[in-house]
Amino acid sequence: MDSSSTTTTTTTTAEATTTLADLDTPALVAAVAGLLQKKGWMLATAESCTGGLIGAACTELAGSSAWFERGFITYSNEAKTEILGVDAALIAANGAVSEPVARAMAVGAIARSAPSRVALAVTGVAGPTGGTPDKPVGTVWFGWSVDGQVRTERRRFDGDRATVRAATVHYALQTLVELLSAR
Repeated sequence: MDSSSTTTTTTTTAEATTTLADLDTPALVAAVAGLLQKKGWMLATAESCTGGLIGAACTELAGSSAWFERGFITYSNEAKTEILGVDAALIAANGAVSEPVARAMAVGAIARSAPSRVALAVTGVAGPTGGTPDKPVGTVWFGWSVDGQVRTERRRFDGDRATVRAATVHYALQTLVELLSAR
């Protein structure tokens, strides 16, 4: 008998590990909805550079009135001040696209939308103009308020206006899922 070699092929099926970054926007909205409904909490949005796209994504899901309280589109500095109560001096000192303003927008959305216990705010430079060396096109500041805890973060997205805005919506919702899951 000749010595034949036996080849064993092992097929490994990688675990289906879908990360939040892999989910599309409707799937993220569904995740937000489920988490908010489990907690009995309502969401408010405060949007500048996205112009209501986050609120639109949320209300695209049937039954969103059970967990989506309202959305504020505060594109101008005056709207941030008048509608959300962001101090005009804060905007003058830091610019609309800044950590203090994103934080104030999230806090203001909560204050003006009882019974909301969750808010997310975005303010950024979607482009193609408006960027500066300190705040280039694609710079976005995020603010999330979840049950009294506020988190802010700065991100920069590459691409044209539509790409920056879509990435902003996705990241805002993705992070909200993470924050709600941790509570």
